[in-house]
Amino acid sequence: MADTSGHADTKGSGGTPEPSGSTTGPGTPGKGVAGPRKSSWKYIGPGIVVAATGVGAGDLVATLIAGSNFGYTLLWAAVIGCLVKISLAEAAGRWHLSTGRTLFDGWASLGRWTSWFFVVYVVIWGFVYGAAAMSSSGLPLQALFPDVMDLKWWAILTGLVGLVFVWFNKYAVFEKVMTVLVGVMFVVTVYLAIRVTPHLGEAFAGLLPVLPDEKDSILNTLGLIGGVGGTITLAAYGYWVNAKGWTNTGWMKVMRLDNRVAYITTGIFVIAMLFVGAEILHSSNIAIASGDKGLIQLGDILEDEYGTATAKFFLIGFFATSFTSLIGVWHGVSLMFADFVERFRKDRAAASAAKTAHADPETDADANPASGEEVASGTHEKSWPFRAYLLWLTFPPMVLLFEGQPFRLIILYGVLGAAFLPFLALTLVWLLNSSRTPPEWRNGLLSNAMLTIAGLLFVVLCVKQIWDQPWAEFF
Repeated sequence: MADTSGHADTKGSGGTPEPSGSTTGPGTPGKGVAGPRKSSWKYIGPGIVVAATGVGAGDLVATLIAGSNFGYTLLWAAVIGCLVKISLAEAAGRWHLSTGRTLFDGWASLGRWTSWFFVVYVVIWGFVYGAAAMSSSGLPLQALFPDVMDLKWWAILTGLVGLVFVWFNKYAVFEKVMTVLVGVMFVVTVYLAIRVTPHLGEAFAGLLPVLPDEKDSILNTLGLIGGVGGTITLAAYGYWVNAKGWTNTGWMKVMRLDNRVAYITTGIFVIAMLFVGAEILHSSNIAIASGDKGLIQLGDILEDEYGTATAKFFLIGFFATSFTSLIGVWHGVSLMFADFVERFRKDRAAASAAKTAHADPETDADANPASGEEVASGTHEKSWPFRAYLLWLTFPPMVLLFEGQPFRLIILYGVLGAAFLPFLALTLVWLLNSSRTPPEWRNGLLSNAMLTIAGLLFVVLCVKQIWDQPWAEFF
């Protein structure tokens, strides 16, 4: 097919050439794309980023505790968790590529309530998460270099390094650094899994869907499924796909391979830590604390069992896990916030123009949607909203490192965090079954089933999270 776009080979900020003949953009989804790209390992990138960002120290501790409490019994739940997240990330990427529009633009088309939810979520969530991410990244550094400085100063240092790195680098460099850190995570977790000598027979038996004979076993199982690698980073996946330079349906096969690689990688991390929990903690009946400090405890246990070198190696992997989550959120959620502000500005301009011309502001806004091409151009990464949210993630949370986390804010953070994944799953079902998506890229039976299951799962977990909050003390 001839190149109807006027150029044979363009590149996005990720440095990946786009398929020749592509004319897809906002308003012309799926049209004019030359043959689809063959899925190839050489294009892999956004999936590595979403895997690294989605698996934080908290996920590894939760998996360790599951292994500690139940041995290999819930291995099947970890696998299902990866499949659920594959479906969510694939749906987000498919929306971006099939429509040429960003996910926030899709949300905005569902009503103003989505914008209100998003902005309240990112403001409160970002403030608390910033402190948690910096603290999590500082913990292994303090353990590696105990006599250098206090934890809060290590935490501040990691936040500042993340800020400077994301501020001065575009997606291409960001992806390369994330890939290196994922390599470190991979080597460390697989090494530990082999080092503890897992019982493979019991592990294979753990693939059978059996619930532990314990109190709250169903909720514990659902929590493990829902907690395997991802929160808002699942929504950021489509933005990283665009930032790579993939902006139309010619990249659909590549995106799907990339997404599968992401969650196979995530699965390996999670299964490896479940092995460690089952072999070291469950067999010895050792309990560890929830939260990041549980990993410091594991480091001490590894030192006693396998020596100082193994413990230090583990702490390096712990740092890589925490720091990839930090810079991943610093980049991905800032990109989403920049898109939110850009859409808000377009809405204001459309409303002003419509008022002058006596037209419909909603129609005008939809005629000029936020596009994946804008994300691919790299302009969002240098915009003031992107950098303003970077600063919000870094500096205000430092107050929490000194003062402790305010009680009411933590409750709101927990509720909003629990509500985000149901919001994501159910809005994707809405968007991908409507006329907003070209017919050939709408949900099939399998996609609808997986997204609906994911939505219901996260609704149950959300209700439990809200129920468990100490609301009497809140008021």
